[in-house]
Amino acid sequence: MHIVMRYGRKGLSLNLPDRLQAEVIRKKRMPVLKDPVEAVRSAFLHPAGSKPLKEVVRERESVCILICDNTRPVPHAIVLPALIEELINAGTRPDSITILVATGLHRPNEGEELRELIGSDRVLQAVKAVNHFARSDEDHVLLGHTPRGMPVRLDRRFLSAEVRIAVGLVEPHFMAGYSGGRKLIVPGIAHEDTIRVLHSAGMLDHENVANCMIDGNPLHEEKLCAALMAGESFALNTVIDEDRNLSFVNFGEIEKSHLDAIAFARPYFEISVPRKYKTIITSAAGYPLDRNYYQTVKGMVGAAGILARGGDLFIVSECSEGLGTPEYAESQRRLIDLGAERFLEETSQKQYADIDEWESVMQAKAMKNGNMHLYSEGLTAEEQALTGVNPVRSINEAVEESVRRHNDARVAVIPEGPYVIPVYRPEN
Repeated sequence: MHIVMRYGRKGLSLNLPDRLQAEVIRKKRMPVLKDPVEAVRSAFLHPAGSKPLKEVVRERESVCILICDNTRPVPHAIVLPALIEELINAGTRPDSITILVATGLHRPNEGEELRELIGSDRVLQAVKAVNHFARSDEDHVLLGHTPRGMPVRLDRRFLSAEVRIAVGLVEPHFMAGYSGGRKLIVPGIAHEDTIRVLHSAGMLDHENVANCMIDGNPLHEEKLCAALMAGESFALNTVIDEDRNLSFVNFGEIEKSHLDAIAFARPYFEISVPRKYKTIITSAAGYPLDRNYYQTVKGMVGAAGILARGGDLFIVSECSEGLGTPEYAESQRRLIDLGAERFLEETSQKQYADIDEWESVMQAKAMKNGNMHLYSEGLTAEEQALTGVNPVRSINEAVEESVRRHNDARVAVIPEGPYVIPVYRPEN
């Protein structure tokens, strides 16, 4: 069987022997919008839980638009020109519109990278685009604390705008349930302190902090609470298919529109699987998500739910930019030195997580299910050692060895990694 895994920009071809019983797990086939730009314009006219966009901006002068950073394949090139056009046609001056890249604690996107992210020279020439810096104290305003005690410190450029719009991609997220909506605000434009409390191990240990879980998910609830504390905000939500065509778009009040987008996405992204597997091949969803190992952990977590105890999970991820931040490298070093159990015990005592430690926490949780293996061409030997998983030179050979060891020819293959979530639901 020939399968192309999402890997970097070009993909990775696998040729699995016919004697293996490879079962490919993909999203269900999604509809594709015939005229994406017109669909975006229609969304502004028929919003979810709010007035049409032209009425929202009437007699308001400033607009702040939040966009995801370069780790998400948001179709900015389609939606941003339509959004800017709608705002200007409604009377908003271009010099009063700010695009704010919701980086969270990630590095800024500047120069050619910013141009690629926004995807439209016309937009870049018309309005200003800036980055959020979570560690800049003076850029943030403390709004108070959530009932769980999380400090809500947000970027003042967003708070000072009279109209606030979050542009995001709705897809499964291994902590927040689904991305998009409120996630652009927290952690997107939150201060370091807010992000570190939100991602503390005590919070992540909750059973509902998981892919596709919204109800009873404390991370989702904290994000939403913080977003509502910021005041009236709106969202432009997108959903894309496996080929990254626009499948759904809506606009409206940030909570209502986001939930409507999730309701559309669920039947396609959440795939019932009646059994667990001793051998799984998955990916980190290719470019831009698999630029580094930090983001790769999402693919491990997404597939771990159908991994049989003691089984082997193989993930392919290019990691063209290496491991991740220095803070993440240090967290991985502690995970390796302490072992998963002691690492989780140590981190559970902290109110403020160390920066990027949360990704190591999620990896440690996934490793409880079985053995993790990585195929990557972008890591140095030192970086590979800090992954804490087994390096693989040949996926085909490693998979065949796993099949022999477990005496089980059934192999689950998830080409799109964390963008499709197999949900174990045994048949009666």
